[in-house]
Amino acid sequence: MANYQVDPDLLKRYVPNGTELDLWENRCYVSLVGFMFLNTKVLGFPIPFHRNFEEFNLRFYVRYKEEGEWKRGVVFIKELVPKAAITFVANTLYQEHYQTVPMRHDWGSVGESQQIRYEWKLNGKWDSIWVEAEKEGKSLDEGSEAQFITEHYWGYTKISDKTTYEYQVEHPSWEIYPVLNHEINIDVGALYGAKFVEPLSQEPLSVFLAEGSEIIVRGKRTL
Repeated sequence: MANYQVDPDLLKRYVPNGTELDLWENRCYVSLVGFMFLNTKVLGFPIPFHRNFEEFNLRFYVRYKEEGEWKRGVVFIKELVPKAAITFVANTLYQEHYQTVPMRHDWGSVGESQQIRYEWKLNGKWDSIWVEAEKEGKSLDEGSEAQFITEHYWGYTKISDKTTYEYQVEHPSWEIYPVLNHEINIDVGALYGAKFVEPLSQEPLSVFLAEGSEIIVRGKRTL
């Protein structure tokens, strides 16, 4: 997870109706996130050849108030996967913004550190995100930036100016591994448009490597 501070105005057109931007210490964040889906089931059923695959996405953070309580959630600007069926299901059922591209990953160890790389092919060129991190994980500190980034348990999708989909994401609190080095090589303009080139060309405020877990995505409802 590579996390960047951006001008809130950049995200206004993406904010779903009924939600508002969720800030941490008055900072508005977007995150580039690479990870693996493992043993995936869609609507409770495993799909042959579609259980294990990479994803890379750009997301930001919102909150929604219901019965006096804030729900903290994420909004995805674009998600890359290598499986066309996953793109079809996600875009059809959840009205998300998936795109199918060739992808690959590499997990390895070098001495006392681990190295994780995700790559995807766009316009004939391989883009990538890479980290080197310690092998020993640690729990999230209460109230930390890492906790803010990783613990948003709702997803929101802008369907129209008046309609929003909400779905719940369940998973335990994750451990993170201190990152020693990172490298991000992305054609930002081709992926996200010219408006994101400047903010995502900066050095990220932070880079995390998190230990994943089992995740359940609950059915959507319309707000």
